[in-house]
Amino acid sequence: MNFKPTLSGAIIATVLGAGGVSAAEYELSIQTHFSAESLKGQNVQSLVDDIERMSGGRVDIEMFYSASLVKATETFDAAVNGIIDGDMTGAAYQTGKDPAFQFVGDILGGYDTPWEMYSWFYYGGGLEAAQPLYNEHGMHVVGWWISGQESLSSTRPLASVADFKDWKFRSPPGIQTEIFADLGASPIVMDFGEVFTALETRIIDGADASNIATNTEIGLYDIATHATYPGFHSMPADHLAINKDVWEALPDDIQAIIEVAMEKMAFRETLSHSVVIGQAAQKAREKGVTLYDWNAEQREAFRTFSRAKWEEWGERTDQAGALVDSHIAFMTQIGLITE
Repeated sequence: MNFKPTLSGAIIATVLGAGGVSAAEYELSIQTHFSAESLKGQNVQSLVDDIERMSGGRVDIEMFYSASLVKATETFDAAVNGIIDGDMTGAAYQTGKDPAFQFVGDILGGYDTPWEMYSWFYYGGGLEAAQPLYNEHGMHVVGWWISGQESLSSTRPLASVADFKDWKFRSPPGIQTEIFADLGASPIVMDFGEVFTALETRIIDGADASNIATNTEIGLYDIATHATYPGFHSMPADHLAINKDVWEALPDDIQAIIEVAMEKMAFRETLSHSVVIGQAAQKAREKGVTLYDWNAEQREAFRTFSRAKWEEWGERTDQAGALVDSHIAFMTQIGLITE
């Protein structure tokens, strides 16, 4: 982050009139892996605009889209090392540093809606549990943004936990593969771009790819005529994390502006995606895709399997254990877990 001396009004007018040079006191550089044209990218730009406007021009943000500066998986380290100031990718990319990052990136089978996870963050001790993890790695977490539940796509029915037996599907790496394997499925880790061809050639029966809107865009429902909706198994969250030294050097009012703008953007992210996801679900129905809305009993059964794996991962580090305990305590408090 670069700091600029405050300029008097007359000097600011002269400088801007001469060449449009920014008079910002604070300059932040941040990277996201989403494109500027995507809905996520548009919501990120609204965050940038809000911060710059609410700060009265004191903050200028240079946003790098589509992981144009460093690879998406390297964004966090780039911020830690001062190459950029902030990271707007996914916390789950950092599970190699500490498995605890899984539980701020995606707690598989945990919450039914993004609003429950936001509630954990703001009112259930989530921020307090996560901040030491980020601080330990030289970062400060400002907030998370969540698009919504992801859907499983399949060439055969997925009406219950029992339907996972011998179900061969594309899975991202990590805790997902372990949970589904325990349920009798056969997860195959492959790149996102390989999913359509693998389905088309019957290498797999289905896929844990993305939400129903993205799955529609890439044509999965031309082949897979079954899907879970709304999803229950995965709800990935991306974060805004700022280099800790950079964050602490910002004055309180600028920190507050960034926090408020982030909270607004996160909620807009969820709201805007709920519209496109809902529209995609309706189109899928009209196309003849069978959508499975799991009842409370089936969701609880999946959550029980997932919880066993959370607790196993929670034993790996103190930070992971603290986050798992925090989630379980909050889920119990709001009735998602009954003991």
